[in-house]
Amino acid sequence: MTAPVTRAVRRRVTVRGTVQGVGFRPFVHRLATELTLAGFVSNTASGVLIEVEGPPEGVAGFCDRLAKEPPPLATITGVGFEELPATGADDTFGIRSTDRSPGSTLLPPDTATCPDCLRELGDPADRRHRHPFVTCTHCGPRFTIATGMPYDRAVTTMSGFPMCAACSREYGDPLDRRFHAQPVACPDCGPRLRLVPASGSGVRPARDAEALASARALLAAGRIVAVKGLGGYHLACDAGDARAVDTLRTRKARGGKPFAVMCADLDEVRHVARLSSSERAALTGPHRPIVLLRRHREANGLAPGVCPGSPHLGVMLPYTPVHTLLFGLPGDPPGPRVLVMTSGNRSGEPIVTDDDEALDRLAGLADAWLAHDRPIASPCDDSLLRVRPDGTEQVLRRSRGFVPRPLRLPVPVRPALAVGGDLKNALCLGAGDQAWFGPHIGDMGDLSTLEAARRADAHLRVLTGVSPELVAADRHPGYHSTRWATRLAGRAPVLVQHHHAHIASAMAGHGLDGTTPVIGVAFDGTGYGDDGTVWGGEILLADYTGFRRYARLSPAPLPGGDAGVANPCRLALARLWAAGLPWDADLPCVSACAAQEREVLQRQLTGGLACVPTSSMGRLFDAVSSLVDVCHRAGYEAQAALELEAAAASAWDADPSAYAFAGDLDPAPVLAALITDLRRGTPAAVLAARFHRAVARAVAEICRRARRDTGLATVALSGGVFANALLEEECARLLSDNGFAVLRHGEVPPNDGGLALGQLVVAAHLRQEE
Repeated sequence: MTAPVTRAVRRRVTVRGTVQGVGFRPFVHRLATELTLAGFVSNTASGVLIEVEGPPEGVAGFCDRLAKEPPPLATITGVGFEELPATGADDTFGIRSTDRSPGSTLLPPDTATCPDCLRELGDPADRRHRHPFVTCTHCGPRFTIATGMPYDRAVTTMSGFPMCAACSREYGDPLDRRFHAQPVACPDCGPRLRLVPASGSGVRPARDAEALASARALLAAGRIVAVKGLGGYHLACDAGDARAVDTLRTRKARGGKPFAVMCADLDEVRHVARLSSSERAALTGPHRPIVLLRRHREANGLAPGVCPGSPHLGVMLPYTPVHTLLFGLPGDPPGPRVLVMTSGNRSGEPIVTDDDEALDRLAGLADAWLAHDRPIASPCDDSLLRVRPDGTEQVLRRSRGFVPRPLRLPVPVRPALAVGGDLKNALCLGAGDQAWFGPHIGDMGDLSTLEAARRADAHLRVLTGVSPELVAADRHPGYHSTRWATRLAGRAPVLVQHHHAHIASAMAGHGLDGTTPVIGVAFDGTGYGDDGTVWGGEILLADYTGFRRYARLSPAPLPGGDAGVANPCRLALARLWAAGLPWDADLPCVSACAAQEREVLQRQLTGGLACVPTSSMGRLFDAVSSLVDVCHRAGYEAQAALELEAAAASAWDADPSAYAFAGDLDPAPVLAALITDLRRGTPAAVLAARFHRAVARAVAEICRRARRDTGLATVALSGGVFANALLEEECARLLSDNGFAVLRHGEVPPNDGGLALGQLVVAAHLRQEE
């Protein structure tokens, strides 16, 4: 008998997610060709469209492998199928040009140089040997060069670099790693590097390889070089040169805030810090963030001024070819192997991206500029995270390598923009079941950061295709972000209480739909409370529609408001005053304040002059830091608390005891016990450890009581205080041991950098309730 002829079938496949700029079309082409299927693949404004025809088993296998074997940078969020009549097409499969109809798809983040490109960079026989912009579909810039969607070279900052014949062949070959890699380039078609010396420096201008060699020599000589990266400029110097580090700190007016460093390789990382396998994975992954590592007690070649007073060292590895070449290839003249790499800006300003602006705004900070002529479409600072002992990551600044990767929302939202807060600002745009954070902007204190926020908003709208129907903001009437949101909305935005947004952010990050409230522990430095005071030590019973304040840290006056935060010794005296404890002369916080300063403070406290009450846990940490003689004056945000954590970490395993709060969260007995132990000569590190444990035990006790009262058994830990690794770990341990499900922040920061996500989901529910 003659075998029956298998009838061909045809299927339309629509793929949504991060599927453009990642080599998805050539992957589809190779898969269809391998299975001898006919049809085509095309980018559309909403993702990728495929029509595939052939034997039923071949089409079924194609659809199965499509979702299971995507390219490394692709993220598939949805696949749709539609059966079509077979056309009798031959067995060819084509790649069609991009459909430029309106809509939106997902753009991948910027990604570190892949191993294949690194091999080409170091291969003298390769035509891209030493090319500072080597890239392919598996790596390189995406977000920071995109000016529109769908993602194509014409809507990137590479549009001004016509491809040479060789690059054009690679770009058009579906079997090539650079097929439709929009940033593709080579030494013949650009971009170009150049070294611009400061006037009067005696350094010659240089280009390309000579520019890199000159920059390396300047760094070795102790000079400061502004280096243009993916999302902006860095200021770099030799991390082992004390004079260079101190000069950079002085020029940038950075105070004592720690610098991040870039190490040439993992061996250099191991010289300066402890490194677990999970931390190694975070350092070497495609995001290449700054990872907070426990530094070695010995300096190991680092200048003392790199990270004074901090138990951690922020470390990253090279993530662009420029960085790799700056450290040098085998045979190059030696240069520093560990570089300070800090944002190219003056303290408080946004990162610099424009070349002319860099020459102006970084004048007086840099001795030379290592620049290039590929424009940056969107500023994007380095991301920052720490790795917990269990291997999970806590992102503290979500920016390069993460943005604009979307977050899946547990509840649908109408198109909305949440503008975040005034510190660590990051915007969040949402629609349907997805939310997109913009890059880290920073502190919204002046016109330049507000303009950076405006540009970030415009760029995010272009890339996502989302036009917000509502705007959400913090309730603080004095926030720059809230006033900007009012102008954006053309009317009053949806206002969300600060700590409610923190807890909602943690809930959304864990996929909770909000139908059941959680016990929310919101600890931070400052948040506008519903009663007009400063909150920040809150235990809330919260869902997305509202919250109830279950407990809070006993308030104390905040002398001078925000201006008083720079003086932990004054905060300590205010806490002692609120607890009814005397300002005895032998206390470190008393002796740290001059007599006249104490007199003025006493008048403020007794008369209630410029002394708003605060329940802030962050301010209590500052106060204790001064009380135990760790930090009396803060040169940067959270310095006193960070140094208190560093002290506690050094005694954590040696002393398991703890103090005890009274009532809900009344610190008076803790302060009294600290004074008693201080007078006994107990080391500051032991006092700090006992205080940390006291806070964690108080959290666990209040949550147990809340469970008895409400039946709730899920606790969310949120707010900037939970960037404190010791406190977060101890709270999570005690709560888990007591049978609670504990929500800790992961990819969404616990600090104000994650605030906008909470605003987004709360605003969506509040508007639905109206």
